[in-house]
Amino acid sequence: MIEQIYTFFNIEMTYLWLNLGVLPFWFLLIFFPNSRISKFFVISIFPIFILSLIYAYLLYISFSDGYDFLQNFKLYLGLNELSKLFEKHNFLIIFWTHFLTINLFCGAWIVKDSQIFNINKFLVFLPLVITYLIGPIGLFFYWLIRIFYAKKITIYD
Repeated sequence: MIEQIYTFFNIEMTYLWLNLGVLPFWFLLIFFPNSRISKFFVISIFPIFILSLIYAYLLYISFSDGYDFLQNFKLYLGLNELSKLFEKHNFLIIFWTHFLTINLFCGAWIVKDSQIFNINKFLVFLPLVITYLIGPIGLFFYWLIRIFYAKKITIYD
């Protein structure tokens, strides 16, 4: 049975399921940020736990395939080395899982923080969509909106 799972959830299939799997979480964050189901399934540790299990599975697959993890440290040597790493599917899928997890965490943080400051969910809509697509810019847009609701500018909050 484990062999069937391993055969089915290869890197290509995992990539597909990752992309489809985060969509319900984002849908809840964007359209139903104040719902109980969103609070339980998205703003909690639940999605991070699921994505961590997938991350661990991908590390296991990469390790089983003989992937040399020490070569990952070459990404600090320059853009050419980073580009070579992105040619390897094992590195790319692990990076993509990392990216999806961090963006989802940031989206959940935006929703939780907007609830603390009673920011209208319609104002948070655009920063959430942008965070889903290009994380840091969405966070910046949310920060601009938050300034007006918090009535203060802080760089460490």
